[in-house]
Order: sequence, then C-alpha cells, then structure tokens
Amino acid sequence: MITLQKELVHVGGVTLDNHLILAAGVLGTTGASLFRMLRQGAGGVVTKSIGPNPKEGHAGPCLVPLERGLLNAMGLPNPSKNFLQELEPLAGKPVVVSIFGGKPDEFRTVASWFEGVAAGYELNLSCPHAEGYGAAIGSDPAMVRACTEEVAAFGMPTWVKLTPNVTDIGTIGRAAEEGGATALVAINTVRAMRIAIDLRRPVLGNRFGGLSGAMIFPIALRCVYDLYEACSIPIIGCGGVSSAADVIEMMMAGASAVQIGSAVYDDSSVFGSIADVLYSTDGVSASGIVGCAHE
Repeated sequence: MITLQKELVHVGGVTLDNHLILAAGVLGTTGASLFRMLRQGAGGVVTKSIGPNPKEGHAGPCLVPLERGLLNAMGLPNPSKNFLQELEPLAGKPVVVSIFGGKPDEFRTVASWFEGVAAGYELNLSCPHAEGYGAAIGSDPAMVRACTEEVAAFGMPTWVKLTPNVTDIGTIGRAAEEGGATALVAINTVRAMRIAIDLRRPVLGNRFGGLSGAMIFPIALRCVYDLYEACSIPIIGCGGVSSAADVIEMMMAGASAVQIGSAVYDDSSVFGSIADVLYSTDGVSASGIVGCAHE
C-alpha cells in the first residue's frame, strides 16, 4: 500500500500535526477529552458543536450501534458560551471549534466567543436531526453563503461541514466557497432510521437520526470526489474512515486531510493505529496523490 511522509499539514488555514483529525461530536465535549485525542495521535481536533444557547438535546435513546455503523440523534446538546473555559488549557493546539446557529447572525455571535482562542471554526450546516439547525439550513445555497460570510469576516480559518442529504453537494460547496470558506468538510451523517420490531416503534427517541460509520464511506468518498471537481478550496474527507487505506482513498478522491469519528467509538487509539500504517520514512508526499483519481 502507498504510504505518506510524516509532515506538518496545512489545510484551510489550520496547521495540523498530521493528516488525521478528530471529527466533531466524538470525545469533543471537554478539554480533557480533546487533549487525550491529541496525545493519542490525532493531528488536530474538532470540538462538539456549540450553539447560541445551552441545549439539552433529544430524549433517548440517542445512540444505537449497528453493524459497521452508528445511528444517532443527539440533538446538538451543548453548554453554549460556557464551553469557552474548556479550551483555555488547549491554547496553541490545533483545536477547531464546531459552531451552529439557526440564522447568520447566530453563527456570528457564537464565532465571536472563540475569536483568537481556537485555531479556526467549523460551521455545522449539516446535522440531519436538529430542527431549525444544520441540514435544515445547510441545503439552501443562499443561507450557506450568508452564514459562511458572517464567520469568515473574523479573518480566521473557516471550514464548512456539508450534508450529503442534498441533490447536488457541489452547488452547496460552491456557495460556501463564495462566502469565504477556507475548506470544506464532507460529509456529516446520512439521514436514516431503524424500527424496533417487537416495540413497533423507531429505535431512536427522535424517531430518525444520522447514520455514520464504515457503511457510509462510499457515499462520503463520492461527495469528496464531486466537491474536488466543483470547488477550488481544500476538502477534508469525513465519513466511515477507519483505516490507512481509507485515508489514501479519500486523498485520491481529493481530500487534503481526513476526519475520524465513529471509528473512535470502537477504538480510542485509532489515530495512532492508523498513523503507524499510514506513514513511513520512504512515503510519498501527500501532494502527489491528492486528487489523482481525477487524472
């Protein structure tokens, strides 16, 4: 298998220790858990999504393990501005804050709390199970551009996380790019559900949720491929990545780095495990393979 040179990675204005990033919503709820992921080999981390007001999230069950995947409907629980204190011990680390809101000015407000504190922002315009947030507004190109513009105005790295639950993800990606995004993150979870036959009702308290894990990797790969064709800013692949081979495949589709989420559920040391296989002294430069599947 192709291996990479181990080097500092510059993606969308953020400098990472390697190509592997902790995805939002997974062990990103405290400063201690974020630091733990960095210590265990993540090149950068993204926090839990933070919104304009404290939110408890949906009633349980909120997380259901499936074969080769997870189904969740957390509902964006977060402490809002109080999360700022969790980041204080992480000053200078590659920590990107995931933020959400229901309209552009709410994105601006939340972003203002972390100005100069975080390494950058990641706009959650893609959560499929929070009414009025995420994908509810992230499927509208005009709204995506407006929200991105408000955050990009701070002059900090601005990543935009996209939903796969749209007809043409390239159109949404271009809207984010036009709004000043410095990178695109593809993808968030796929809208899905399961039903408990014996109970005759959906397994999640919210009835439907987002599907993640290895089973959505081909969907995420295709979205990265499409965005590479449609946009000119860097892409960060996310969705079902669980091995070094997955990382290489994502890069060949067009990703400059990857995020890992559900794989952490099974193995919190997954970053180190993947890095041991991904990097070698005779590895190739990532620039030589990013997007090569388009040639």
